[in-house]
Amino acid sequence: MVSTDRPRADLRGKTSGRARQPLGDRLFGLTVHLVLLLVLVVVLYPLLFVVSASISDPAKVVNGEVWLWPKELTLRGYEKVFDNEDIMTGYANTILYTVVGTCVNVVMTIMAAYPLSRKELYGRGVVTALFVFTMFFSGGLIPTYLLVKQLGMVNTMWALIIPNAVAVWNIIIMRTFFQQSIPGEIQESAQIDGCTNIGILLRIVLPLSLPILAVMTLFYSVAHWNSYFSALIYLTDRKSYPLQLVLREILIQSNMKDMVDTSEESLAKTVLEAESIKYAVVIVANLPVLLLYPFLQRYFVKGLVIGAVKG
Repeated sequence: MVSTDRPRADLRGKTSGRARQPLGDRLFGLTVHLVLLLVLVVVLYPLLFVVSASISDPAKVVNGEVWLWPKELTLRGYEKVFDNEDIMTGYANTILYTVVGTCVNVVMTIMAAYPLSRKELYGRGVVTALFVFTMFFSGGLIPTYLLVKQLGMVNTMWALIIPNAVAVWNIIIMRTFFQQSIPGEIQESAQIDGCTNIGILLRIVLPLSLPILAVMTLFYSVAHWNSYFSALIYLTDRKSYPLQLVLREILIQSNMKDMVDTSEESLAKTVLEAESIKYAVVIVANLPVLLLYPFLQRYFVKGLVIGAVKG
């Protein structure tokens, strides 16, 4: 009886010892969770504050009474925003630039990444090196502007899309995804069955690459949505302004003459209304991106990790 019970006791002791983490590991895990919680608060609080301020009484916001939750709900700022013609025109322009630009970006990235992922492409290392070279060296702002002007793209939508049609870093990520996640045997089998390279890309590679396509779509669409510098340089027609340039005039230059009626209201009331409009404009401008991310989030981490550059 003694010899039989002793191994069981030893086994229970070993099992409990393995399940119990060392004090150092537990402290490290607690520290990591506290740091992540702090980062979450730092990132999330400004967003919640802007949302609350945009629907609160401007006087409460200016007096510092709004910290987290809104006080005395009002939608006056949103009414002024949606009644402004420049904002609505900028919204429509930004949606157009984002949709067209993202389509061009994704197609160009696929066209560059897929050939570079195929081992039978002769000289793909040289081509990759040339691509990487452009990440570190460029012609500069003035030569780029002169080139765009010579091509007749100034004051057109294409000045915002063609010069940034592809990002080399995204090509490398997508190429690595094709190499690591798409088995070469599947492509060889399709080629033996008579499928062309375009057929392999459209029928096999792309259907298996939804994670990386979602990541590229998110990267490019957010970049186009937030872009303003190219529009500031190449666009002179106000009707072609994207939303970000309109926001620049409102938030930085405080140009709200068409949104605030100074003739019928006191100066103090005008200032308060201007503050409400600023917060509402920020929410309206960022809402589409915030709504897009949850739909792509499940692909985001997987595509980014699998497509990461590996040694």
